[in-house]
Amino acid sequence: MTKEEKYKQMLDTPVQRLIPRLAVPTIISMLVTSIYNMADTFFVSQIGTSASGAVGVMFSAMAMIQAVGFTLGMGSGNYISRSLGDRNEDIAARSAATAFFTAGIIGVLTAVIGTMFSRPLVYLLGATDTIAPYAQDYARYILFAAPFMLTSFVMNNILRAQGNAMFAMIGITTGGILNMFLDPLLIFVFDMGISGAAIATMASQMVSFCILLYQCNMQKGCISIQISKFTPTLKMYGEILHAGLPSFCRQGLASVATVVLNFAAGPYGDAAIAAMSIVSRFMMFINSSLIGFGQGFQPVCGFNFGAKRYDRVLDAYWFCVKVAVTMLTCFGVVAFILSGSIITLFRREDAEVIRIGTLALRLQLLTMPFQAWVIMVNMLTQSIGYGFRASLVAMGRQGLFLIPSLLVFPGMFGLLGLQIAQPVADMLTFVVATVIVAGVLKELKQMRAGQQIRS
Repeated sequence: MTKEEKYKQMLDTPVQRLIPRLAVPTIISMLVTSIYNMADTFFVSQIGTSASGAVGVMFSAMAMIQAVGFTLGMGSGNYISRSLGDRNEDIAARSAATAFFTAGIIGVLTAVIGTMFSRPLVYLLGATDTIAPYAQDYARYILFAAPFMLTSFVMNNILRAQGNAMFAMIGITTGGILNMFLDPLLIFVFDMGISGAAIATMASQMVSFCILLYQCNMQKGCISIQISKFTPTLKMYGEILHAGLPSFCRQGLASVATVVLNFAAGPYGDAAIAAMSIVSRFMMFINSSLIGFGQGFQPVCGFNFGAKRYDRVLDAYWFCVKVAVTMLTCFGVVAFILSGSIITLFRREDAEVIRIGTLALRLQLLTMPFQAWVIMVNMLTQSIGYGFRASLVAMGRQGLFLIPSLLVFPGMFGLLGLQIAQPVADMLTFVVATVIVAGVLKELKQMRAGQQIRS
């Protein structure tokens, strides 16, 4: 498909057909990514409860790496979509190159500094004395993979922003499938323990990086990543960060919240840390399908907003809301019924992990329809460049409300306080998101009316 054909597709194809077409590859990518995240948790959990807790501890570091990657990737991706909608390909290429090379530089610094201070790092992330040795072994290889992880996140979003979600899917899913095969092979066959899980993740990230780089630079119709287009100016970073800040708020605060969760769970033993880690990974798996669907919505939204087709932005949003709420409600009902079996699958030998995890999972599943609404509000506001409002929504669920809940509720209600913190944060975020989107939708309707008068 030529760039002109792609332009017409984004502006003329009915959103009910266009969004699912773009969303299917991203849904697959997100599900595979979540599955291989869960694969680490599943296979490492067979080693022991402390090893399972180590994955939960290091997950907060991986979430921070993802936060930076998504900030640069989503920020540049949204800028690219709007620039292409405005027919400004040079700006789109400069945004892509700037995000990619910046991610690479940050990744190298993360790997070097993190490896030098790995022991204090794992304690800072909430490791106990029994979890720390496992966490250090896991961290050694995960940190080495940081440059590949960061740049892969950027390239994934760059491809999706151009409507090339299928190319992005190939890179992500290939690495994910490889990880699922390498995990049991390295952990059990080669008897490498938790280090084997980390090496499997590192190898899969490197393979994904190579495939995505090839897709960006060699596929016809894709914006290539060129060092000559690297534009590290305040204006360029301002545009990228303005659109990417909500992702940083969401992912970055998720990392901080995971650390707070580890410390809050610590007094209840390694079983509590392991249980909450398993719940977090499984909830990420369910939400990944919706996030993948929303990522099919985002380029359509940003592209049409840049082209001043506000009618299509509104149509696309309401279509996605209906699908999102229905999708997560159905997933939530099924998972609620199977909650006990799901936790047991990860840690069959530890009754305490099963007891703590089952209730925590069920409480979070009750808020699934509200989470769907929040995610779509966040994606709408982020895609059209409303960075501050998108950031407020993104901050709510994983920071603005969750962190205080984790600091207050366990002291008031004990272990139950730990388990109810996330559901309470979800409901409060729903209220904030509803207030914010009401104003955004009103503005979009006014823009649509003004455009109709001018035309």
